[in-house]
Amino acid sequence: MLSTLKTSILWRFLNETKAITTTTICVKNYQHRRRLNTTTRIFSDRSNIILMGSPGSGKSTVARILAKKLNKPSIDIDNDILEPMWGVKISEKLKEKGSKHFIEEEGKALMTVKAENSIISLTGSNPLHDEAMRYIANTGYVIFLDYPAKGILQRLHKMKIDRIVGQEIGTPLTDILEHRQMTYEQAYDIRILCEENESPESVSEKVIEALAVLEEDQGYVSTRQDKDSVSVQERTSLGEILLQGLAPDGGLYVPALQIPCLSKGEWSRLVNMSYRDRALRIMERLINPCDLHPSKLRLFLERAYNNETFSHEKIFPVRHLKDNHFLLELFHGPTASFKDAALQLMPQMFVDALRHNEFKTDSSRYIILVATSGDTGSAVLDGFRRHAEGSGVGVIVLFPEHGISEVQRLQMTAMSGGNVQVLGIDGDFDLCQGMVKRAFQDQDLASWLSNNGNFRLSAANSITWGRLLPQIVFQVSGYLDLVEQKVISLGDEVDVCIPTGNFGNILGAFYAQAMGIPFRRLVCASNANNTLTEFINSGVYDIRSRQIQKTQSPAIDILKASNLERFIYHKSDRDSQLVRKCFKELEENQCFEVSGQLLEDIQKSLVGKWCSEAECVTTIKNCFETTGYLLDPHTAIAKFVADLVNDVDVPMIINATAHYSKFAPQVLRALGHKKDIKDKSMSELFDMAHKITDSPGMHSRLEECIKSSDISEKVLKPNYEDVERAIKIFSHKI
Repeated sequence: MLSTLKTSILWRFLNETKAITTTTICVKNYQHRRRLNTTTRIFSDRSNIILMGSPGSGKSTVARILAKKLNKPSIDIDNDILEPMWGVKISEKLKEKGSKHFIEEEGKALMTVKAENSIISLTGSNPLHDEAMRYIANTGYVIFLDYPAKGILQRLHKMKIDRIVGQEIGTPLTDILEHRQMTYEQAYDIRILCEENESPESVSEKVIEALAVLEEDQGYVSTRQDKDSVSVQERTSLGEILLQGLAPDGGLYVPALQIPCLSKGEWSRLVNMSYRDRALRIMERLINPCDLHPSKLRLFLERAYNNETFSHEKIFPVRHLKDNHFLLELFHGPTASFKDAALQLMPQMFVDALRHNEFKTDSSRYIILVATSGDTGSAVLDGFRRHAEGSGVGVIVLFPEHGISEVQRLQMTAMSGGNVQVLGIDGDFDLCQGMVKRAFQDQDLASWLSNNGNFRLSAANSITWGRLLPQIVFQVSGYLDLVEQKVISLGDEVDVCIPTGNFGNILGAFYAQAMGIPFRRLVCASNANNTLTEFINSGVYDIRSRQIQKTQSPAIDILKASNLERFIYHKSDRDSQLVRKCFKELEENQCFEVSGQLLEDIQKSLVGKWCSEAECVTTIKNCFETTGYLLDPHTAIAKFVADLVNDVDVPMIINATAHYSKFAPQVLRALGHKKDIKDKSMSELFDMAHKITDSPGMHSRLEECIKSSDISEKVLKPNYEDVERAIKIFSHKI
């Protein structure tokens, strides 16, 4: 049995078939709470390892191999339980009882099993019985052997099986397998993504590896945390780091284990899947099921990525622009920027962590404190308004008063969610971001908030790991779309070019690369605030004599790229001492330098180039004239840099991070309409742009936004004390 249990998770199963006809398969949804143990020693305690999968998935064979490798007894439910108990063959019992009654009898039999420390191979139909599945699942870990449907059909044909439990006369076997897949998708702790024609021996090795990862996982560590302290610390869960935001030592959280790498055969399984299905399989490998169970993650993904929230059926489609250049369109979400990818999902994860985190007191409430250079603010407000209202979570957004576009300002101030405060700061983004970091480390403020309403601060900037996870997914999905479109074959290299400010999006591509996606070059495209370009090419990060330049691409008007800390941590082989030294020097002296092998490794991973304001304008104009496609200024920065480093023999995926209409005045001026736009309202500018092009189509939600009235917007002086006071006043309003 499992020992003391720590993490509450949601288990949802699809129950038994209510009716199966030639045209209809009906299933019933159930929700259960189940606990997984974050401290269980899987290979040495009494927990069972329970194998689940379709008939023909090789469960019994894999179970026997595992039993031998792990020196545990093997129990085959068909051969060792059902047939001895019933005294007849399974096929005879099915013929006698019929599918519905057979499932009931089979479930009752499963609930008589009193096994410990065993490898249990379930029948293909066991998961159809909700109560029995709940019973057996609570004795161990359910492993789903997810074998390709084509391979299952071939195996069943070879075994001369043309009918399985639940299949009535006239119902195609493919329909029943599809129904079974839906059931299995709700009932596992760990998925083993089996490759086409993968051997049982190989699958058994994957099972052992997956369980070893679960047993060894220490959660998350700070980029500034000594390696020696990691092995002795208590496990830090995903929920904890989502609620904390920034690590107590000022560092950024990263997984304690290495980023998992998928094989070519595993990636091939994802090529023809929907975005949500890809996201589930990728994030399952990145999130411990003890922290967020796959069944709950699936539910969150369904709420986040759907065609009510996103205007394109592919969510983040890839489209051909010209020659070897392709655009990954990341702006089809509700606020028209790539930030929606993370911020339709992260608020759900945050609220779940808030409700289930065992370390909080029952009355704890949170204030999300965010600095934005333009797009994050509206995406945070929209995400928490949709997915966190009624949770007691408040949101404060700080933005540079003169450093965002008018549409970005309207998006933030027009949000209709409760518990929202939008604060303009008479300064630049780095000042706003610095105030957020200072607030997190202000112990006096923390004590005051705790004593006055039991509040705590948390983050939704890309400094939080919850923001980075979804960005890994869309970088992977962009590559898989090129494979699906037959532009490339799986395994072919591509380049990716990303307009970069805080280094979060390109870090997502770096993690995708670590997972096995063959990105040849990660191209970091900067505007005139090009500290990253200088750093990549020289190893020197120097902002001593620099001030942020206000540009047409305000979302990347950033000098201090926070997520660079994570990148240096990984490239230095997790040298936390080096990371502490670099970022202490940056805070105190506004400069640090790396050299030698580390610099060589950074330059092998990254290409850094930048684009001037004049070049950005020219790129918008030239791209429109040659392709009919209208770029926003940030995507234009990336397009210009992509042209600089282009290799015509290798496809280039350019991240289109925002819809052009968020910057309607800028793009219209670039197209030569400077006189025409004078004294025009934002609504009139939208109409002008829409008449000029439908590539890409107009973003309807933005049009609605600019017609909305403002929530009260305050502008604060550029000092921390005013921000601290505003946080305290806001806490009384929640």
